[in-house]
Amino acid sequence: MDPTFTLIGALMLVFSIVLSPLSSRVGMPVLLVFLVVGMMMGEDGPGGIQFDNFELTFLIANLSLAVILLDGGMRTRVETFRVGLRPALVLATLGVAFTAGGAAIVAWWVFDLHWMMALLIGAIISSTDAAAVFSLLQGRGLHLNERVSATLEIESGSNDPMAIFLTLMLVTLIGQHEQGTILAGLVMLVQQFGIGAAAGVVGGFLVVELANRMRLTPALYPLLVGAAGISVFSATNAVGGSGFLAIYLCGVVIGNRHVRMMPMILQVHDGLAWLAQLCLFLMLGLLVNPSDLIPLAGAGLVLALALIFVIRPLTVLITLWPFGFNRRELGFISWVGLRGAVPIVLALFPIIADLPDAQLVFHAAFFIVLVSLIVQGTTMAPLARKLRLEIPAGEDPYRRLPLDAPSAGDHELMLFPLRGQNWEKPRALGQLRLPENTAVAGVFRQRKCLQPTKDLQVAAGDMLAMFATPSLLPELGKALSGRQAPKHLAERAFFGDFVLNGDALLGDVEQVYGIEFDELPPELSLAECFAKRTKGHPVVGDTVTLGPVTLVARATEADRVTKVGLKMDA
Repeated sequence: MDPTFTLIGALMLVFSIVLSPLSSRVGMPVLLVFLVVGMMMGEDGPGGIQFDNFELTFLIANLSLAVILLDGGMRTRVETFRVGLRPALVLATLGVAFTAGGAAIVAWWVFDLHWMMALLIGAIISSTDAAAVFSLLQGRGLHLNERVSATLEIESGSNDPMAIFLTLMLVTLIGQHEQGTILAGLVMLVQQFGIGAAAGVVGGFLVVELANRMRLTPALYPLLVGAAGISVFSATNAVGGSGFLAIYLCGVVIGNRHVRMMPMILQVHDGLAWLAQLCLFLMLGLLVNPSDLIPLAGAGLVLALALIFVIRPLTVLITLWPFGFNRRELGFISWVGLRGAVPIVLALFPIIADLPDAQLVFHAAFFIVLVSLIVQGTTMAPLARKLRLEIPAGEDPYRRLPLDAPSAGDHELMLFPLRGQNWEKPRALGQLRLPENTAVAGVFRQRKCLQPTKDLQVAAGDMLAMFATPSLLPELGKALSGRQAPKHLAERAFFGDFVLNGDALLGDVEQVYGIEFDELPPELSLAECFAKRTKGHPVVGDTVTLGPVTLVARATEADRVTKVGLKMDA
């Protein structure tokens, strides 16, 4: 192998990583940085690299997307399926079909193509991209309400089979003019979803059993999970299922079961997912020359803007209105119809099949991805805050270390740095309101380890070592948080001054606080008020306005609000 090739590849990775902090400063998605670096190193840029190996790109892109989906699945809590599964599946199936049809109409008009090729463009750009969604949701410090985040994550992780089905069916129809292709395509769609879902769940449980039965060097557990996940992905593809859906569900199963060395697995896979995104977007950027995009910029911009401002919002409104989303949530989900690597990868199918106008299809898909990342990716975080979809979040630990001892159960050693305004004034350890079943293991101060006692004063600059279980992490993070939250996300400003049980009756609240709720019966509980307004799936941050009072869901359990904040209108 030419050492110059590896040098250039390594320097591209270094350059992309060094530029990544720029994305947060100027508000652009980091994936866009990787894509632009790839284009700069291509034939039209200063790099001058000539690269047109579509088959190699297709292989690497599939493996990269598999790694990204595995990591995203392991970070998806199974509880989110309670509120997000049904709407996400409707959006991932009917929504993809509606989007493809709407985009095809616009593509037929602006590109003056045969209607079959227009349908192909619509199918290719019909699905949202898991890599882009996971990167922006998990990498921007956004803590959205569970209904919105769950729907977006599950949709982006499960909508690939429908887009792949439409793309392959149209490629076959255009290229071979086979009879009965539509029926065969429908059978393939059922196979993609059915085999993919079954293989993902079964494969996930097998990976969990394998990891828990093996006694390995800790560093090998992440590699075992990664290799096993790729095996599930490849085997599912080999038998006609959706490998993308399978590896995503495999990750969900792994992430929601007790797995030995799980914090280390997540930490390593976070790095692997970033490496996969880097390689994927750099390589896709190398494939495209900016000079090829200029001739179709006008038509591509019309299609991209139609997709963003008309087709996606109408699709979301049609498919999600029965599920109890409010207008702010529908607006945000409409806006986060991010296009990323998947449309570009699907656009490789017509090139590999040597279809007419295949280069136009590829360049159109690439241009639409660029517009989507620039327009939607750069505005997603500000829009979430403007629509008040964020909820208060606690501090994440600096590091989590699994104990891997049977007697310790699920307990981990977590390191929390004390910082921010809340810790400027020293406090005794005995005064901290820590969750039950947690313990302070030690206090680190100026490279010294101090014995924890009730009277020991801790302040900003100290590091607390805590024994706790992962389920207590949100509560523990809030107790040790030192960040001064934005005014609208401060606990009292967000949830109100009073905390009530979800079982409290409206009649009791009326008597205690001197409020009259004329429109609702007094025997109704606060939890039942939320159930009525949210169609049975309340999440933290939901509000119910009753006259001069706003009720805010503060904690939920199994589709029932257990703690309610009460805010009095000024």
